[in-house]
Amino acid sequence: MLPGDLSEKEKIARIIRVDHAGEYGAKRIYAGQMAVLGDKPVGKVIQHMADQEDRHLAAFNELISERKIRPTALLPLWHVAGFALGAMTALMGEKAAMACTVAVEEVIDQHYEGQEKVLGESDFAEKERDLWEKISKFRAEENEHKQTGIKHGAEDVPGYELLKAGIKGATRLAIWLSERV
Repeated sequence: MLPGDLSEKEKIARIIRVDHAGEYGAKRIYAGQMAVLGDKPVGKVIQHMADQEDRHLAAFNELISERKIRPTALLPLWHVAGFALGAMTALMGEKAAMACTVAVEEVIDQHYEGQEKVLGESDFAEKERDLWEKISKFRAEENEHKQTGIKHGAEDVPGYELLKAGIKGATRLAIWLSERV
């Protein structure tokens, strides 16, 4: 191990901390979307995705508690920012809300893929098999959300590429910050 390298315990804490924050943020994004679109036909679609995010968050809440890992100090910010992002894109229309989902889930897919690799190739892979399986399962569900967004017209929203790029950048920044703060 080189100076500045994270220990096994620190790597796992970072993974759990950032995933907990991400699932919390996703829950808040869907809450914002439901506040605007919940009574529309697309509300059922959004609620299904929100319900899956609730289960993901519950799993990471349990891991945070069991392993005595400090959550990110930025949860209050993600509480407001997630809801605002969800509501703002929903106010732009159903397709914009779905574009938000696609953008976030593309980043999350890459993020979870990297974690699967770290956990699968590490010296502690066998010890962390349950965590790897959770992340793998959640990644599949996040990809389902992305496909749902595409199916519901995300790519048809005017300015799709610009909207998606902005949301992806913000999501990457939120991940980086949540790992560290």
